[in-house]
This record gives sequence, C-alpha cells and structure tokens, in this order.
Amino acid sequence: MFLQTDLSLFSLQQTRTVHPDSCSMAHEQSVLVSSNATFVRPSYFYINGFENIPHIKYYYVFLGLVYAVTVLANSFIMTIIYLARNLHTAKYVVVFNLAVTDLCGSTALIPKLIETFLFEKQYISYEACLSSMFFVYVFMTMQSLSLLTLAYDRFVAIVFPLRYHVIVTRTAMVVILVVLWLFTLALISFTVSLITRLSFCGSLVIKSFFCDHGPTYALSCNNNSLNNIMAWVCFLVVMCVPIILIVLTYFCIAIALIRIATGEERGKAMRTCTSHLILVAIFYLPMVGNNIAAVVSYIHPNARIINNSLTQTLPSMLNPIIYSLRTEEVMDAIRKIYKRNTGKLNTIS
Repeated sequence: MFLQTDLSLFSLQQTRTVHPDSCSMAHEQSVLVSSNATFVRPSYFYINGFENIPHIKYYYVFLGLVYAVTVLANSFIMTIIYLARNLHTAKYVVVFNLAVTDLCGSTALIPKLIETFLFEKQYISYEACLSSMFFVYVFMTMQSLSLLTLAYDRFVAIVFPLRYHVIVTRTAMVVILVVLWLFTLALISFTVSLITRLSFCGSLVIKSFFCDHGPTYALSCNNNSLNNIMAWVCFLVVMCVPIILIVLTYFCIAIALIRIATGEERGKAMRTCTSHLILVAIFYLPMVGNNIAAVVSYIHPNARIINNSLTQTLPSMLNPIIYSLRTEEVMDAIRKIYKRNTGKLNTIS
C-alpha cells in the first residue's frame, strides 16, 4: 500500500542490507554514474516477494486464474451495458467505469507479478518500477472513488427520488468521473514523482510483490519525510475519506427510509443498495484491516504480501459477478439480449 507500515520494513532504513546476488550490479552501476555526487539513482530494483514458502508457484498460478476470470467477467459486464439500452443510465456509466478500472488495475498488477515470480524475473529497472507503481495506484484509487460515486447515486435516488433524473444525469456523471480521473492522475503523478528526489545508497530490495510505494521510499538514504506525508495523504484520500462519506451516505439513506417508506418500499430500496454494499465491504474491509493490523502489531512480510495481493486482485474479479447476479436490471438485460440473439438465429435458420 501507500504507507510503509510493516515494522520489519521500517528496519530497512536502519540496516540497509543488500540482498545476496540481487542488486549489487544495479547499485554498483548507479554509483559509477554518480561517483562525484551524493545523489544515487539505481539502475534496477529487486522485487523480493515471498520468503521460504514451498510450492509458492501454485499461488501465482491461482492469481493467473483470478486474472482470467477478471478479464472475462469485466469484459462481459461492459458488453452487456453497451448493448442494453435500458442500462444507458447515469448509474451504469459509473458501473462501466468501475469495470474498466477493475480490468485495467488487474492488468497493471497480475501479469507483471506472474512474470516477476513465476518466471523469476525479479529485477526491474528504475523507470519500469515507477511506471508500475503509477498505474497500479491510479486504478486502485479510481476503484475507490468509483464506489464512492455509486454511493452518491444511491443517496440521490433514495433521499431525493423525485429529483433523481434531474440531478443525476449521464452528463453529470461523466463530468464527475472526468474530474475524479484528473484528480487521481494529478495526485498519483505527484506522489510517484517524489520518488525521483530520493537517493538509494543502500539496499535495493523491495520487500513486496510489486513496486509498492511504502517499501520503495523506505529504502532511501536521504530525507523521505515528504514521501511519508504524501503516503498519508493518499491513504486518507483513497481509503479513509471515501469510507467516511459512504457511511454518512447510508446513514442518511437509512433515516430517509425509516421516515418516508412503507415496509415494501423500504425493502425494494434496500435491494437496490445490496450489490453496492457488498462491493464496498469486499474492497475496503480487507485493506483497512491490513493497515490497522500492521500499525498495531507485527505482520510477517509473507502474510502481508498474501493479504495485500488478494485484496488488490479479488475485488476486481468479484465486482462484475456481483453486479451480474444480484442486480435485477442487469439480469433482465442479459435475458433480453439472449432472447433477441436467439430470435435472430432462429430467423436465419
């Protein structure tokens, strides 16, 4: 994650031990280039990954299967939204955007992860490391902000039902998403660019499964306080603020349902929120739990890597499945498209 919370990784700032036969070549090359300067930029980093776990390659095969399902499921939901006219609404503009970010986020992370560890290519160039960091965090941030936007959609739909189609239009949603994309690109670009001001004169071993922001800047040997501040800013923006706003949103929704809805109407309205609440729980709870556990106690690096890799990959696979199976509008659209295509085939035959 953005923050370097594992105590074992904090110790890297003190010990600066270099991984045997891993980064000495990259470090030596950077020193030769910068022999007359105190600023050292490495040519390569070394992604350490798991330590001393037998048969760990099966885990990477599992992540490959997760990625395959993610691609199929998100491509399917995007196709359904595109083909079904009744899904060309403001809400499904956001759902489509969430599917895009899920697909792109998994593509930015899993194939490189498999290449790194399944094919033992753990060296990564300095530039490629920063690029990987940028794309992984951009799409993760947009996943979070997309879930917040869906909460806004449900809030207006239930609290202001008569004004919903005036307030939440497709144009308004597109504008909101464009603003969020621009904000995300600016925030992550600035955060990642701060890595370039750091000097790496000790260990170049990143104790994670990709070029993770926290474990990377923790390796620097000059002042990284600004990087630490931005890590906290990103954590607040990506995790804390959306969670708080989503909780407030559903608190207002609950009050509105208690005051104005009958039992039947209340149940129908809550069913429209169920899928979104499941997505929120799947995405936020494991990540927040990991960070809290890492702050209050020691987590072994292997456990931290497994937790973070699963919480950054499984939600992208489950989101479109949940929206397909638990959302009545999507299921109706799938049935209509199926009947229409079946009718066309019968006509042709």
